[in-house]
Amino acid sequence: MTDLTPPVPAAAAPPGAAQPGAAAAAPRGLRQLVTVAVLSQAVEYFDFFVYATAAAIYLGPLFFSGLGGTAATLASFLTLAVGFVARPLGGAVAGHYGDRHGRKPVLAASTAIMGVATFLMGLLPTAATIGWVAPTLLVLLRLLQGFALGGQWGGASLLLTESAPTGRRGFLGSFVQVGAQLGLMAGISAFLLLSFVFSDAQMSAWGWRIPFLSGLVMIGIGLYIHRAVEDTPKFKELQASRPEPDMPEQPPLTKVVREHRRTILLAGGAFVLPNAVAFIIVSGVLDYGVRSLHLAKAPLLGVILAACVAPLFFLPYFAHLSDRVGRPKLFIIGAVCVAVWAWPMFAMIDTANLWLVFVAIFVCFTVHSLMFGPQVALYSELFSTDVRFSGASLGYQVGSIFGGGLAPLITAALLDATKASWSVAAYMTALGMISLLSITALRRRANDAGREDLA
Repeated sequence: MTDLTPPVPAAAAPPGAAQPGAAAAAPRGLRQLVTVAVLSQAVEYFDFFVYATAAAIYLGPLFFSGLGGTAATLASFLTLAVGFVARPLGGAVAGHYGDRHGRKPVLAASTAIMGVATFLMGLLPTAATIGWVAPTLLVLLRLLQGFALGGQWGGASLLLTESAPTGRRGFLGSFVQVGAQLGLMAGISAFLLLSFVFSDAQMSAWGWRIPFLSGLVMIGIGLYIHRAVEDTPKFKELQASRPEPDMPEQPPLTKVVREHRRTILLAGGAFVLPNAVAFIIVSGVLDYGVRSLHLAKAPLLGVILAACVAPLFFLPYFAHLSDRVGRPKLFIIGAVCVAVWAWPMFAMIDTANLWLVFVAIFVCFTVHSLMFGPQVALYSELFSTDVRFSGASLGYQVGSIFGGGLAPLITAALLDATKASWSVAAYMTALGMISLLSITALRRRANDAGREDLA
């Protein structure tokens, strides 16, 4: 891997900022942190998108067989949404401990918990075996998954942004999002490859369990993070400056909610569109393509997977660009582009021509990267070190409920009610307006406290 911390031109740093690398980790340490962030995000989002893909194809008939048809699909997507409800709770708990005890231990614990929950999902009996107990256990494990993911993003993000040199924070932080994209692709690939190996009957009977059983790998990754990774220089500085143990100190969660509540809500509003896009495409378009457009599962999965390659290049590029021109500006451009592109995208999908479907999704993921790439650094810069884990995690996870959590369910419900994809395009445009208004307000409101503190 090339050196991740080359000298930054003076023009890239804001006036008065500290010199690049003043409180940054050494290049070798940065390379290790990038590897850990990408790997932990990839396997964590692999587990999450494995569930999203399975919810669109298999879990409805297996765990909600008594409902049948669209009702079973909606129930399956509702369990997907349940996991997002637990994410802010996970973010709050992880934020408290992350701001008090360090970014590293929280990331390690969150990764291991996600692995356990996913592995147990692969062992669950279906409704045909144990009746209503099956969906109940599925929901409980989804809550545990969501709780774990609520703390994982903040830990991985701050390990990179708090260790990055000034002027490289956006670029380095983007590797957290690259890891999430790799996890999305791996989750789709798992079912695509299995569909070539096993018949539809075998996949429905037991083949769907195989990707879930890989959750065991995450436990090992959590242990590796705990043993091999150092905490960030900024957190070590914070620890050294803390008052004596017997002196009272306001809990980070209480402080961030009291002092930064509006910023958290605006950050959540900004995230609804970027979070929804991936789940609308992976779960919503997959379900729509198979059930309404009568496309075969394997080719459609392959098309979605091929389109997912675009962000692997554009996420770092746009994040690098945000180090030069500013993060809110790119975020605003991305929100407008996605909201507008939603209409021709679904018109192209409606043709059921796989080449046009590919182009539609490829373009969507490309302009989506304008928001998703710079987001890690943007959120990190909104809060000071003592409440950064709590604030960034809560803003991210609040947006995930109303973005990704409800997106597949709302998409399926809209398509069932209107029988037309324009309704989903209108839904994406509405989400785009929420994100656009939120990031605009956040841009006017945000001060330089977080950036100065990170410098």
